[in-house]
Amino acid sequence: MTARTEAGQAPDLLYSEAEEDLRAAVRSLLADRAGAPSVIARTESDTPYDPQLWKALATGIGAAGLLVPEELGGQGATHREAAVVLEELGRSVAPAPFLTSSVVATETLLALGAQDGPAAELLAGLAEGRQVAVVAVPFAAASADVYASVASGALDGTLGPVADAAAADVFLVPTADGLYAVAADAPGVRVEPLVALDLTRPLATVTLDGATGIRLADAGAGARAVDRGLLAGAGLLASEQLGLAEWCLTETVRHTRERHQFNRPIGSFQALKHRMAQLWLEVVSARAAARNAADALATGSPDTPLAVAVAQAYCSKVAVHAAEECVQLHGGIGMTWEHPAHLYLKRAKADATAYGTAGRHRDTVAALMELPAP
Repeated sequence: MTARTEAGQAPDLLYSEAEEDLRAAVRSLLADRAGAPSVIARTESDTPYDPQLWKALATGIGAAGLLVPEELGGQGATHREAAVVLEELGRSVAPAPFLTSSVVATETLLALGAQDGPAAELLAGLAEGRQVAVVAVPFAAASADVYASVASGALDGTLGPVADAAAADVFLVPTADGLYAVAADAPGVRVEPLVALDLTRPLATVTLDGATGIRLADAGAGARAVDRGLLAGAGLLASEQLGLAEWCLTETVRHTRERHQFNRPIGSFQALKHRMAQLWLEVVSARAAARNAADALATGSPDTPLAVAVAQAYCSKVAVHAAEECVQLHGGIGMTWEHPAHLYLKRAKADATAYGTAGRHRDTVAALMELPAP
C-alpha cells in the first residue's frame, strides 16, 4: 500500500515491510533458478524462457496477478509492489515476460474497466499464470497506433518488433475498429523470431493473415487502454533499469576491491573512487525517480505522465552508464561471453529505446512543464 498520508503531502518512497518481504522472495527464487550461468545458457538455446521459472514467479509467488484486483482473481496489490519485482528481474536480467504481460497487457485490460466478459476472463487467466498476453505493438512504441487492419472480422498486418511474442498465448491487437484479443496459436497467426541485441528479452515479428479474434473494445476505448498500458510499462521499466544499475554498481565495487594491481586493490585508486562515487550518486537519484513513478501510478496521481517521463528520461541514461562502467572496469573479463556484464549492457541499451526514447520523454517533460524543448 502507498504511504501517502494526507492530501498534498509528499509520498513516502521508502520500501514498506511487505515490499521488502516480496523482494526477498523474488530474489531468492531468481538466485536459485536464474543465476548468470543459467541465463547465459538459455540465451544460447532455442528456448530463452524457462517455463518453470515463470510458473514459480507467476503462481508460486503470485507476481503475475499483483496489479489485478482480488475480485478478478489477482493479488490486489499496487504498482509499487510490481516495481519491486521488476527491480529484482533487472538485477538478474532473467528472461521472464513479467513487464510485457503482468504490467503492460494487464494494465491495458484493466483500463477497459470490464468486470465480466472476455477481458475479465483474460485478466483472470493472466493473474493465475495460466496465460501470457502481449500487446502487439513495437517495443519502442510510446503510444497506441494502428498496425493491423480488419475486414469482415479478419485481421491482417505485420506487427513488430514485439517483445516477448514468443512467450505469448494471446496478443492484444489495436486496430482502427477496436482492440482485439487474438490467440497466438490461431489460424493465420505467425510469429517469426528476430535477432535482437538483448537476448534475454527476445523480439519477434507477428504476422496476421486473416486471423480472427475477440473484440474487447471500440477504437477509442482500445487506444486509451493501450496508452495506459504503455504508460505503466514505461513507468515501471524505470524500476527494472534501477535494479540493473544497482547490480552493475555492486558488482563493479566488489571487483575493484578484490582485483589487485601494484599490490593494491584497484578500487583504492583515486580515479576509480571518483567514478564509483559518481555512479552511486546517479543510482541513488534513479531510485528516487523510479520510486516516484511507481507511486504515482499506484495512487493515480494527476502528475503520473510527468513522473513517468522524468523517470524514463533519467533512468535510461543511468542504466546504460552503469553497465558501460561495469564492462570497462572489469577489464578483460568484462569483455568475455562467460561474464554476465554483456547481458546487462545489452539489456540497458535495449531498454533505453523501449516505450519511448529518453529524448522523447525529455520532450514530454518540457511540454508538460511548458518549458522550451531541450
